[in-house]
Amino acid sequence: MAGPEKGAAARGQTVLFVDEAGFYLLPAVVRTWAPQGETPLLYEWLTRDHLSAQSAITPDGRLYFRLREDAVDGPAVVDFLRQLLRVIDGKLLIIWDGLPAHRSAAVREFLRTEAHGRVQLERLPGYVPDLNPDEDVWAHLKYVQLRNVATATIDDLAVQIRRAVRRLRRRPSVIEGAFTHVGL
Repeated sequence: MAGPEKGAAARGQTVLFVDEAGFYLLPAVVRTWAPQGETPLLYEWLTRDHLSAQSAITPDGRLYFRLREDAVDGPAVVDFLRQLLRVIDGKLLIIWDGLPAHRSAAVREFLRTEAHGRVQLERLPGYVPDLNPDEDVWAHLKYVQLRNVATATIDDLAVQIRRAVRRLRRRPSVIEGAFTHVGL
């Protein structure tokens, strides 16, 4: 990755790896401690209600995040791109997977009319999520930060996710480690 990163820096681009994830009310249960002889119990509600999340990470450990109650589609991707353009100066090199929403007409129209040449998109090869360091960030959030978290409502889940993201933003070394883990 040193070559593309150097090329992006020379062109004044900020490199961002982008990915999406879903969060359900069902907790990501892992082993935990409990008093001897007492089995820990987590109560959960069987529902398909969920939250969709989008994130972008940079090699220097920055995390940009958006949480929504509906599925990630073309307009949602455009909203996230607008958010990134608002908070990051200069040009963006966005590296993401082949999600159909990324290739939607809404995204193509946005790039043609509103992005004004500030956004360059690169697609990762299919079926290789292990090349996207943002996948490691999602795994950290779900299975480290939010392990054994059981919430009763979508609003409670949103609060827990936002808290976990705030904690992760204070530890840029974890995000940088995701880049190291995938060999970038």
